[in-house]
Amino acid sequence: METRKNIAVEKLVRGTHNCAQAIICTYADLAGIDEETDRALGSSFGAGMGNMEGTCGALVGAGIVLGLVTKDRATARKGMRQIMTQFQERNGATQCKLLKGVGTGAVLRECAGCVADAAELLEEQLSSHI
Repeated sequence: METRKNIAVEKLVRGTHNCAQAIICTYADLAGIDEETDRALGSSFGAGMGNMEGTCGALVGAGIVLGLVTKDRATARKGMRQIMTQFQERNGATQCKLLKGVGTGAVLRECAGCVADAAELLEEQLSSHI
């Protein structure tokens, strides 16, 4: 059975979506926005907000979806805090360049794994809202 997590990873691996877009577009139906708009929302967030210095794009995508689905700032913030904490615990970082080993040579997690983790953690948060 194909899961949303697998669908998001496939979008990234095929090269049709960056990490943020892979998450956002996989949940387009839940977010209530068409996929073209979702792609545009995530276009600048791939590669750690475009330059590897920022938060992993898959996490940013998860945050966008969470906000669109919950439509509540406090709920989205609390859920995102939990996603970030769990992602950090699993992978040792939330910043793109640290995950990719830029400057350290130690890759903590490949992009496909980051997308899979972000999707899984997002689904846990969404389970009470869908």
